[in-house]
Amino acid sequence: AWAADKGGDATRLGITGFCWGGRITWLYAAHNPALKAGVAWYGRLDGAPSENNPNHPIDVVETLHAPVLGLYGGQDQGISLDDVEMMREALEKAGRPSEIVVYPEAPHAFHADYRPSYRKEEAEDGWMRLTAWFEDRLG
Repeated sequence: AWAADKGGDATRLGITGFCWGGRITWLYAAHNPALKAGVAWYGRLDGAPSENNPNHPIDVVETLHAPVLGLYGGQDQGISLDDVEMMREALEKAGRPSEIVVYPEAPHAFHADYRPSYRKEEAEDGWMRLTAWFEDRLG
């Protein structure tokens, strides 16, 4: 509503987020049927449910309304490759047109150019993938 009120084209709705925002990207793709595409950067995929976090991305795979591109680091100490692979398998099983890319040598926050975790090559590749993902799906 806000974007449309400000002159944006709400029929071309996309979302991206990093870390916690990456997690929210997956959840929002299951929440909003108007969403056309998302890109989740190293967002947590699974965990113990709590009052504040009753669902995780792995729990909402079957209700995704939009394709999500997940970008993950193979050396992430907070998001295991097992969780990433479990998400990839769940997406495939549910027939959801989402993709996951793992950068084998990248840690968590590999796109954060103000932190030691920054990896220029992986960050630039991820950004090119984000741009192509949105161009293909949002026009």
